[in-house]
Formats: sequence, structure tokens, C-alpha cells
Amino acid sequence: MPRPLVSVVIPNYNYGNSIGLCIDAALQQTYDPLEVIVVDDHSTDDSLRIARRRGVTVLQTPRNSGVAVARNTGAAAARGEILFFVDSDVALRPDAVEKAVEELLAHPEYGAVCGIYEDEPLIRDSIVEECRVLQAYCWRMDSLGTVSFLFSSLTAIPRRVFQEIGPFNPLLRQTEEVDYGQRMSAHYQIMVTPHVLGRHDDDEKLLPLVRKLFRRARLRVPLFARRRRFAKGFETASRSMGAMAALGAVVSLPLALSGPAWLLVPVALAGLSVAGDLSMYRYVLNRRGWRFLVVFTSVAFSTNVAISAGIAVGAVHWLVSGRFRRMYAPQWPAAGEQVLTAPEQRPGQTPGMTA
Repeated sequence: MPRPLVSVVIPNYNYGNSIGLCIDAALQQTYDPLEVIVVDDHSTDDSLRIARRRGVTVLQTPRNSGVAVARNTGAAAARGEILFFVDSDVALRPDAVEKAVEELLAHPEYGAVCGIYEDEPLIRDSIVEECRVLQAYCWRMDSLGTVSFLFSSLTAIPRRVFQEIGPFNPLLRQTEEVDYGQRMSAHYQIMVTPHVLGRHDDDEKLLPLVRKLFRRARLRVPLFARRRRFAKGFETASRSMGAMAALGAVVSLPLALSGPAWLLVPVALAGLSVAGDLSMYRYVLNRRGWRFLVVFTSVAFSTNVAISAGIAVGAVHWLVSGRFRRMYAPQWPAAGEQVLTAPEQRPGQTPGMTA
């Protein structure tokens, strides 16, 4: 029996430093048959030139439209029975596609098989990046099994499932993977496995990292409000409480001006923040030692503050803005209906353009 064709779809926007590594890793997979499709979302760096030199199919959106549109454009052009989405800042292990296909063929009840990032960065740029990569690794390792969201940067989806659930919401430039996971998990199991691996080129500077996490946390609030429960995966109650404790430690810090005894409040809250994710800190200690753990703890604390602050601001935004509350409401064609995969595209028109 012939093996199913896999289409590796790589959305890209201004990742010239890593897209070459990403494409090369896709081309070096042990699995066959396989095609590689890069969808450039109108990059302003040299990403397009780097991609075209690799001899793969390269499409380009008419204008910058977001990763959801880029993924939809690649899926529309793909010929494979299985769609393997991987972001352009991720380099797959050689057997990643093969492992994902094995899981999907063995379990037809799965709607998606998601991989995880390894605990070392794709490109070692800074200690902040090393900390963030370890944090992401621990969170994903805690999520192994069935989840209710999608790791769309490293995931395989059967085409039949993608057609049934429908494309990524083209109106969402961020958090589109959370929305998609909620839609899919209502019908299929989404599995996270440690056997499908890739290395990620994460943020190398703290300020852009915390800004990104703040923004994403704020944008998730309408979805949190609709489902009224924690997602099944790394959004655990203890981890969420730990993040809130970190924000509480910062907010309560001025109490120390009233006297030394009041300093115990932010110190205790900071301790609760660490206790909320204790297994992660133990892993980092065993992996990198005490000196690194000190730096890691400061970075993790900063990310927790950013996430909690984003949720707090998002909660206020949700209360005052009806449009924000309706952000994830169906406002575009449902599964099985015609949907534009790029701005101004019409049925029968080729998505993007081939290099």
C-alpha cells in the first residue's frame, strides 16, 4: 500500500535568519513522498530569495495578511493527504514527519498530531533565548497527550480533517491556533507527542518577548470567557495561579515603603509564583545548574508578569468592548464553504504566486 503524500507547509514573514535552516530540514526528512511549500507573507527581508534558492514551491500572498492566511494559502495549493505545518523559525528533526504520519495512520481518531520544541535553541543568540526555549520545552512536556489547543507551528493534520474543520480564521493575525484548537477539539482528539521534534529560534531579547506574551494573553481573554475553563494542556490551574502571583508580587512591591515587614508580601507572592511551576525549575536546575537557574527564574518571572498583565488588561477590554468580546465569534465561512485564503482572492484564482 503506497504511503500518503505529505505536504510540508511553511508560512514565513521576515525570518531570513532561519528559513534556510527550516527548508533544509524539511527537505532532509526520512519520509517519502513529500512536497515542501513555502508561503511568504510579503516579507521585507531576504526570506523570499533564500527560499527560492532551495528549489521548493514558493508562493507569496498579495500583501502581508497574517500567518492564518499564509497557512490557508499553502493548504489550498498542497496536493498531500496529510498537511504538515511548520513555522519558518523551526527546523524539524529528520524523522519528525515520519513519526507524525505513523501516529496519524495508527489513530484515525486523531485530528492532529503536534510536536514539541527541543530544549536547545535552533540559533543560540542570547541567554534570554536559552531560558525561553527551556520554559517552552517544559510547558510542552507537561502537555503530552490530549490537549484542547493546537501547536500550529509544528503539527500534522489529515487533509480530510482540515477540510471538515475549515481553514484557519483569516481574520485573526494572532491566537489563530488557539481558535483552531477549540474548533477541532470539539470533534477530534489533538495529541501532543515527544516523538515529533524540532528546534525553535525563539526571541533573543526580553522586551520583545514580554510584549509578545502580553499581547497574546490579552487576545485570548474572549476565548477564555467563552469556554469558562482552563484549556487542556499547559494552561493548568497551578501554572495560572503562579503567573497571577508573579503579577501580585510586582503590584504589592510598593507596600515595602510602609515598613520592612511588608516586604514579606511580595516575597511570599514571588515564592508562590515559583511553586506554581516547581517541576520546571527542578528540570532547569538539573539541566543547567544553579547559576543558570538564577537567570532563568528572572526571565520566567518576567514572562509570568507579562502574561498575567495581558489577561488583566484583556479582562477590562472584554468588559468595555462588545467587538472584543465577539472576536472569536463565527464571522466568516464555516467548514465546507468557500473561504478566501488571501485578501482579494476569488474562487478559482491561484492563491499567491509561484516563484
